[in-house]
Amino acid sequence: MNPLRDLTVLSLEQATVLPYLTYRLAMDGLRVIRVEPPGRGDPNRRVGDPFRPEEPLMSSYFFAINAGKEAITLNLKDPKGQKLLHDLVAELPVDVFATNQLPKNYEPLGIDYDTLRKIRPDLIWVGITGFGPDSNEAAYDPILQARGGLMDLTGEPDGPPEVVGVPLPDMGTSEHAYGQIMKALYRRAVTGEGARIDVAMIDSTVSWLTQPITMAKTFGKVMTRRGNTHEFFAPVSVYPTRDGYVYLAVGNDLQWQRLVALPGFEGLGDPAYETNAGRIADVSRLNGRIAEVTRTLGTEDLLGLLRQARIPGSRVQTVPEVCEDPAVKPKLLRTRDPQTGFEVCLAPPPVPTEFLRESGGELSFPPRLGEHNAKVYGEALGLSEDALARLTGEGVV
Repeated sequence: MNPLRDLTVLSLEQATVLPYLTYRLAMDGLRVIRVEPPGRGDPNRRVGDPFRPEEPLMSSYFFAINAGKEAITLNLKDPKGQKLLHDLVAELPVDVFATNQLPKNYEPLGIDYDTLRKIRPDLIWVGITGFGPDSNEAAYDPILQARGGLMDLTGEPDGPPEVVGVPLPDMGTSEHAYGQIMKALYRRAVTGEGARIDVAMIDSTVSWLTQPITMAKTFGKVMTRRGNTHEFFAPVSVYPTRDGYVYLAVGNDLQWQRLVALPGFEGLGDPAYETNAGRIADVSRLNGRIAEVTRTLGTEDLLGLLRQARIPGSRVQTVPEVCEDPAVKPKLLRTRDPQTGFEVCLAPPPVPTEFLRESGGELSFPPRLGEHNAKVYGEALGLSEDALARLTGEGVV
């Protein structure tokens, strides 16, 4: 039995940071209802190519993190819209309410914690912001990467700072908020009490800088971008082969001894390299010497040698190659449009869930804008088709 399937999440969400969080909850089997403004919806609905021309609000970028959800429209600038939201919180009933609106909008939209907890005292309220509940500074993932130090740590030593290839501030904040929600649900199960959760992207982002902050603030050692090498271990880098690249990571002196015992690598058995400190001291020349050896080998030949010597290494794979990797392919998720049969492949979950095992790794198709208005407003609030049509005509839903 999966008790999470009995929980309902109402989420005023857009962009990536909150939609990814609720996507994680949907993979656990929670009922997730995303709330969007009538007419325009989440701007991410228009990003990428529409999967068919007649549906410009169902574009490729939107698909990746919105499967498994329902969608309703609601104009929270209208008092009638706020009343409907409050009724939904009470009548669905809503267990978790989440928003990534700027804090200045909480009270004007009727979504602030104090208002909603009066309606449902055991509500778990989640607010995700860029810089905390006392700041109204707008934030996007690259801004957090720049301000939070990730860009300074990414790129070549003599090149400009670069963004990380995935939106770590967005998705990292989502993961941290996910953990807080699970703790709040446990606390509520034990005490019956709800909770207010505020998660700031800047806090999440900087929390990953474990070594860089300790080194800088305690030991006066500033870590910055080093390309593919490692600050404290060598050899650790990407090396060319005859037909690609291999990432090789030697994490201790025993592994180094096993590496220089391999055919072709014997010439690297320099006494100066016997310790990690010696290898770090001459890392540029050492990497050049290793590359001279690796470029004479095919990728699979080199990986075979490394496996034989129990030295960590990997082919540098493209995303299409990752999708075919036997460690990944069986875990990919999918969703299919019941209207057209169009199927979308989705990234695997970080951990398998009971809900996904039961569903065979399939989630419901990302919802069209307002697709579930009749279902949610009808079932939860008893609104008739005529009443809903009137509200739609008034721009309330």
